[in-house]
Amino acid sequence: MPITRYAIAIGSNRPGRHGLPEAALRAAIAALGPVVAVSRFFPTPPLGPSSRRFVNAALILDSADSPPELLARLKAVERDFGRRAGRRWGARVIDLDIILWSGGIWSDAALTVPHRAFRQRRFVLDPLVSLVPAWRDPVTGLTMRQLAARARAVDRRPRRS
Repeated sequence: MPITRYAIAIGSNRPGRHGLPEAALRAAIAALGPVVAVSRFFPTPPLGPSSRRFVNAALILDSADSPPELLARLKAVERDFGRRAGRRWGARVIDLDIILWSGGIWSDAALTVPHRAFRQRRFVLDPLVSLVPAWRDPVTGLTMRQLAARARAVDRRPRRS
């Protein structure tokens, strides 16, 4: 399979065997192998019932894996870091999501790319804008910069650096 480029969202809000969330992000990025680029880390408020703040980032990864193969690899890293199935939006040591890929749109029973909810999530869009502001969402045709501006217009909370 040819090499394709993926945008991956990564987040943590619970210490694990690698240390605090920032250390967990660094360790997970290293576990994924060589990456093309990594955004800075963004502290973000929790979504849903979790009371712990998150640290979020985005990374660009080149891989010969198909989307389902990469998803399996990401889930293996999550398990290795101690992620357990549980409450949606709960505290987690590591969370890895495929947001976009250079192949456009992918959908099967287990995975949809682009990620269905990324267009409304500043904790995904802000890191993506710092890496790939001109990448286009294959569904809407909008750039990451445009999507982030729309999300900021809806979410009036101040942007945290």
